[in-house]
Amino acid sequence: MTLDEDFALFLEDFLDMLNAVEASIVKMRQQIAKLVGVSEEKPKWDPAKIRWVQVSGASGPYERYPAEGAKPEASEDYKNLLEDLKAHNGKLVRGEYFYWLFSGDQATVGRKPRKELGGKAGGR
Repeated sequence: MTLDEDFALFLEDFLDMLNAVEASIVKMRQQIAKLVGVSEEKPKWDPAKIRWVQVSGASGPYERYPAEGAKPEASEDYKNLLEDLKAHNGKLVRGEYFYWLFSGDQATVGRKPRKELGGKAGGR
């Protein structure tokens, strides 16, 4: 083999390795997102179209839907939010909020601004 052929083989092997590493990184990101309930996909629900109610609980203020004692409206956004939560074991993060499904009735959703590392709430 000539030096040019050796170099071409090296480049081919190197590119194969880089493709394998890239595929592994993509898969690991998907697994991490699945484990922590974070997804880069655009959700099929708009939280602005849900009528959140401000309440205060043992851990401080949060929002919930529906209001305590009220029946939820079966809007597409609410149904898709429930579906998304159930697919993520009742907890997920979207944008600036942490969402959870109340375990008692499986129909009530809570949300509060997510906490960043270091205990700060709010933006990224």
